[in-house]
Order: sequence, then structure tokens, then C-alpha cells
Amino acid sequence: MRYRVLLVIWLLTDVLLFIATYALAYFIRVGWIFSTDFPFSTYVVSVCLSAPVWLIVLATTRTFGLSRNQTSLRNGAYITYAGFVGTALVTLTYYFAFTAFFSRMLLIIAWVLHTGTTWAWHITFDNWKRRMLRKFPPAFPTLIVGVTRESRALIADMQQHKNALTPVAVIDGYGVKDTDIYGVPVRGKLNKIEDVLREKRVTHLIQCAELEQSMNLLGICRQHGIHYMLLPSVLGIVERDERIETLAGHPVTVVSPKEKIWWWLFQ
Repeated sequence: MRYRVLLVIWLLTDVLLFIATYALAYFIRVGWIFSTDFPFSTYVVSVCLSAPVWLIVLATTRTFGLSRNQTSLRNGAYITYAGFVGTALVTLTYYFAFTAFFSRMLLIIAWVLHTGTTWAWHITFDNWKRRMLRKFPPAFPTLIVGVTRESRALIADMQQHKNALTPVAVIDGYGVKDTDIYGVPVRGKLNKIEDVLREKRVTHLIQCAELEQSMNLLGICRQHGIHYMLLPSVLGIVERDERIETLAGHPVTVVSPKEKIWWWLFQ
């Protein structure tokens, strides 16, 4: 429920920001007056009609995904793309509704303002959202299965960057001497998994080792309605250059040869 409320707030604030930045662009372009040649009322109606469609376009890029890094260049590119679509929507809506064009400079100002403020707001809101989701009790308590170098690094990153998925326990197939890993308690071996799932009300499970237990862990997750996640290192992939794609409608893990840095745009 906490995440859903935060998501609704995020969506609503994005729509309001869209309208506000376009309204600000109007006054920057025509001055701090209501122009009779270019009525503010007709302009803002076009903006309001375009805002929900723009939001849908932005959502299709998975910008609002739980694990999306809002500071990444890829995410900035998605927001920029959605900003172009939003500007086009406002232009077309205004033209078809009122059969008139308006200032091209206003469109440029609106696009720059909206794209920049949206990205900045997403970064700010995401930081606040993560803190809210990690407050006790965490919204997404996560169980880590397997103690390896990769799982230790994962836990450290999740704790340092306050990931929305909050590690609450670690279990290992063979047992380890550690009592905790970066503040996350180690609860023993795999025979403790059912107790941990009930006690911590786990919503996500991340498998970081024990490849032979994959089917058992997946079955347990399905039985309890838990999100199952697999660290690529379990399959021996440790270079962190893998990605998930679809092939003939089937999900596949892809590891490509080294390419030019700009080639990710076409992958």
C-alpha cells in the first residue's frame, strides 16, 4: 500500500509539473501578461489534454520501475524522448482544437524547462521514495540466498544506495561464520527459509548461489507469492555486461562482445 500511494503521488506530481512548466514557458515567451493574440486559456487546455497521454508514453519506458536508476544517462534519454513526444502532443492538440499555430520559441522553451525539471524531480523524488520504502517495517523485505563475493557486493550496494528492496536476512546452503553482512543478519542454512519468509514477510528473494536449488527456490517463491530474482553470477556471468531481451517471444540473457560506447542505443 505504501508503494502504491507513493506511485500515485509521483504520477500526479509529474502531470502537475508538465502543466506548470508549459505555463511558465508561456509567460517567459509572451511576458507576464495574458496575451489577447495568443489566449492563455486555449493554450493551457491543450497542455492539460496532452499531459495524461505524455504520462502514458513516459510510463511505457519503465521510468517508474521500482529498480530504475533515475540518475542514469539511459533514464535521462527516456525522459528526453518523452519530452519530445509531449511537445508534439501539445502542438497537435492545439492545432486540431483551435486550427492555429503558435510560437516555435515557446515550444523550445517549454521542452527544455519540462525535460530538465522532470529529470531533476525524478531524482529528488526517487531518493525520498527509497527512504520512505525502507522505513520500518520495510515495504519490500528481501531475502538473500547464498553468501558469495557477488552477494556481499550486492548487499553493500543495496544498503549504501538505499535500494527500495531492503535486505532483511541472508541464508546460505552451507552455512557461514558471519553473523551479519553489512548489517543484514545471517539466519543460517536453507532449512530456515520457510521460517524467515513468514517472520520477515519477504516480498522478494534474490538467489546469489546454490544453482542446484533454483527450481526449489522458484517453487517456494511461487507458493508464497514472492518475486524471484537470480544474480547472473550464479550462472558464472560476472562481467556485468549482460542484459535481458526477447527472442521470438522468449526471454533470453544476452552477453555481447565489446562494442563502441554509443552502441547501447541500438541494443
